[in-house]
Amino acid sequence: MTSDQLRQTLRAQPFRPFVVHLADGRKLPVQHPEFVAQSPSGRTFVLWGSDEAFEVVDLLLVTSLKVSNGKPRSRRR
Repeated sequence: MTSDQLRQTLRAQPFRPFVVHLADGRKLPVQHPEFVAQSPSGRTFVLWGSDEAFEVVDLLLVTSLKVSNGKPRSRRR
């Protein structure tokens, strides 16, 4: 994963939520581009959750980004 790939995903118009997959198996959801800040070097980024908790992530540990298809999830009854 490169810093440019992350930046392009964050700046996509319209923004589509995505999930960051890490080498250790964790999955970090990104619901809004304002919840992410990259370091000036681009090597690390900070991801805030909806509960104000945050995670500092080394971009070298990101294995993939899974971008949603942009369609609302259907509710089962």
